[in-house]
Amino acid sequence: MKPILIVEDEANIRGLIALSLRRSGYETVQAKDGAEAADLLEKQMFDLVLLDVMLPEIDGFTLIDYILPKSIPVIYITAKSSLKDRVYGLHLGADDYIVKPFEPLELLARVESVLRRSGRGAKSLKAFGVQVDPLAVQVTQNGQPVHLTPREYDLLVQLMRSRGVAIYRSVLYERVWGGEPENDTRTLDLHIQRLRQKLGWADKIETVRGVGYKLKKEEV
Repeated sequence: MKPILIVEDEANIRGLIALSLRRSGYETVQAKDGAEAADLLEKQMFDLVLLDVMLPEIDGFTLIDYILPKSIPVIYITAKSSLKDRVYGLHLGADDYIVKPFEPLELLARVESVLRRSGRGAKSLKAFGVQVDPLAVQVTQNGQPVHLTPREYDLLVQLMRSRGVAIYRSVLYERVWGGEPENDTRTLDLHIQRLRQKLGWADKIETVRGVGYKLKKEEV
């Protein structure tokens, strides 16, 4: 895979995006303004550009003219939230448009969706002998296929994306089920139990009291 170019003038946001992507196995390159991004685009290829709109030197709406001839997909990440701006950005040729502030998990889901649609391989997720192929939607363990239900698969992906970090129950319900079911507090726990059994991960998926669950980080 080629790296993902992050074009963002605010250092803290740029760092947050890079950290979220690196945790999920993506290589990143960062640019602090439009001119630096244009120089980088002349020198190397990228699988995706995450592009702010309000940039010094060259703004994001103008910079997309440098990107599209290279057939690189673009996701705008910007505080410009009006319908007019969103429609304009998409009409320019962007593949998606994310309004700040955003959740890192939403960003990852949008990144993988665009990479999938553009025919670029989403990075495989690996932990404790288990490999998830997001493009094929397949799970293997030590080379052997593992049969999971769609909800189990989605839950595993969320845990593997954030390994070493506790994820709140409400976040898992939102990302996997689209919201917490009414009068049903056991759905998540039962799915976690089945994942532990199918993968032999009784000691790998940890319960974090008062928070939710996390997948242990592998010792290097």
